Amino acid sequence: MRFLWEQHIAWTRFAILSLVFNLPDAEFVIARLLRNATDMGNFMARFYGKQVGAHYESLIKAHLVIAADLVKAAKKGDQTAAASIERKWYENADEIAAFISKVNPYISENEFRNMFYEHLAFVKAQAVFMLQKDYQSGVAVYDKYETQALHMADAITRAIVKQFPNAFPPGKRSY
Repeated sequence: MRFLWEQHIAWTRFAILSLVFNLPDAEFVIARLLRNATDMGNFMARFYGKQVGAHYESLIKAHLVIAADLVKAAKKGDQTAAASIERKWYENADEIAAFISKVNPYISENEFRNMFYEHLAFVKAQAVFMLQKDYQSGVAVYDKYETQALHMADAITRAIVKQFPNAFPPGKRSY
C-alpha cells in the first residue's frame, strides 16, 4: 500500500507540473496517474473481491480526474468553476471515506475523511504554489504531502492486517 500511495503522490505532482506548465507529456502523465487507481483497485480486490476493488478504483479515479479539472480551472483563473470542482472533490473524499470504512470496520470513517481532506489540502497547496511560481514552497509542501500519504497508507495497511490476520502471519508482516 505504501508503494501505491508513493506512486499516487509522485504522479499527482508530475500531473500538476505538466498541467501548470503546459508540458507536452501531460496526456501521458495523466494516463499513468490514472493507472494508479487501477493498481489500488487491484490491491483492494485481493482482499475484498473484484466488485469492491472496481468500486474503489472508480472512486480513486474520480478523485484524480477531479483534481486535474481543479488545476485546469485554477490555471484559467475561473474561480467559480474551481470552487464548484473543489466541492465535488470533497464530496468524492467523503464517498471514499464512507466506502473504505464500510468494507473495513477497523477504519474510522471520520478519521479517514480527515486524513483524506488533509491529502486534498496538500494537493491543492502544490498546485497553488506552482501557479504562483513559488517553487521553494511547492517542494517544501511535497515533503509534508509524502509523509501524510505514507501515514494514510499505513493506516489502511494496519486495518487490513487486523481484518485479515491469517493473510499476514506474525514474522512475515512488512508494513
